[in-house]
Amino acid sequence: MFALRSYRAVRAGEAGQVLPRWLRRPARIIQRLEIDRIEPPRFAATLASGLLFALAGLYGGIKGGHMDEALGAVTARAGFAIENVDVSGNRETSEIDVLQQIGLDGWTSMVGFDVRAARARIVGLPWVENAAVRKVYPATVEVRIEEREPFALWQRNGRVFVIERNGDVIAPFMGGHLASLPLVIGAGADVSGPEFIERVSRVRGLDGRVRAYVRLADRRWDLKLDNGMTIKLPEHGVQAALAEASRLDAEYALFSRTVSALDLRLPDRFFVALTPEAAEAREEALEKLMKGARI
Repeated sequence: MFALRSYRAVRAGEAGQVLPRWLRRPARIIQRLEIDRIEPPRFAATLASGLLFALAGLYGGIKGGHMDEALGAVTARAGFAIENVDVSGNRETSEIDVLQQIGLDGWTSMVGFDVRAARARIVGLPWVENAAVRKVYPATVEVRIEEREPFALWQRNGRVFVIERNGDVIAPFMGGHLASLPLVIGAGADVSGPEFIERVSRVRGLDGRVRAYVRLADRRWDLKLDNGMTIKLPEHGVQAALAEASRLDAEYALFSRTVSALDLRLPDRFFVALTPEAAEAREEALEKLMKGARI
């Protein structure tokens, strides 16, 4: 049976050591290579050192989490820098705010740009309900925005906010076209106001006439009409009181008269207050009437 012996031992005339069967084929290959006769190329040590440092730097970048930055810098300068941002769906959200949330610096790379992180920052803007961000190579980012729907203005403690139908605050009121929204005032008006506004809008004579819905002690409502008139509603039986106000206007054109207030807080009676001018005119008329009666 053939036994493979050490090549160096055979050349030296020594008996050598018998290798196990599974090492014999690799040993033959190594013997043929004659590694001790191979001469390394020039600068091999320098190249090996450079490779070692490169591998060490790569390992450090991966462990330190800086590979994305390095990759982004390289690819941006290779022609993959973000040049265009296409924003759509925004009405109240400015494009400048969106661009700030994306965080472009002029050399932001398409390759390293994180669309999920950008979307999370954009959704954090006050008016944004939802957003979709995607990359369109070679140099465009598309942003599609769904905004929250404003329903009313809520005033409390001297500050005014834009609110949704469910009462959630969207953002502080900054003027502009949103000034035409219904105005609710007072504590609790943000929550109960939207449903109450819809109830009043279905009352004949009041639709389009109310300029402010005032919540008092979070128990009852006053209505401020466009002519300055105040309708005081009860805590309970609001629908019946609204129907009575509609009847009085239809029968006496009450909302068009010089009336400053209509008090409907009592279920079996109502009170009417005249404006100061109307009250003064009424006093003068009564005085003239009394003088005529004495004559």
